[in-house]
Amino acid sequence: MTSRPALFVDRDGTIIHDAHYLHDASLVALLPGAVEFLRAFAEAGWTIVVVTNQSGIALGKVSEQNYLAVRARLDELLAEHGITLSLTKHCPHHPDVTGPCRCRKPGTLMYEQARDALGIDFVGSVFVGDRWRDVAPALELGGRGFLIPSPDTPEADKERAAREAEFVPDLATVAARVLR
Repeated sequence: MTSRPALFVDRDGTIIHDAHYLHDASLVALLPGAVEFLRAFAEAGWTIVVVTNQSGIALGKVSEQNYLAVRARLDELLAEHGITLSLTKHCPHHPDVTGPCRCRKPGTLMYEQARDALGIDFVGSVFVGDRWRDVAPALELGGRGFLIPSPDTPEADKERAAREAEFVPDLATVAARVLR
């Protein structure tokens, strides 16, 4: 398998509206610019991997079936625009309930699993999200990290991203910087 770069993108607050413990598939709403962003990477031949923490499962606020229905709805919405995700990975844990794990972002297990399944080269990859935990794996794995602010992005995350990664206003800026 040839090693290639990937777009690792967070789900809630980055490509869909963050409904906080999203358990109803009818509430899935793509954020402005998400379709154009994902389409640009897809048309450029990139592997696209959604990587999402879903602690609501461990907390009992979202069932695994609810999560799968939300995931299926996101896939449907993207398919309507001709976009197919290469892979979706989720961490169902919460440290207060299940203890620590290697998959919960900023842990790197989900990324390593995607690399192994799809032949991804981390060094050429891009890591995008609205929280520092979405961007931090880029530093450990060797890619480029981009933080895009959402209403829920803590100021400390923005400041850290401005110092240690790339802090940009929107998804379009990521696409312009990476795909130019």
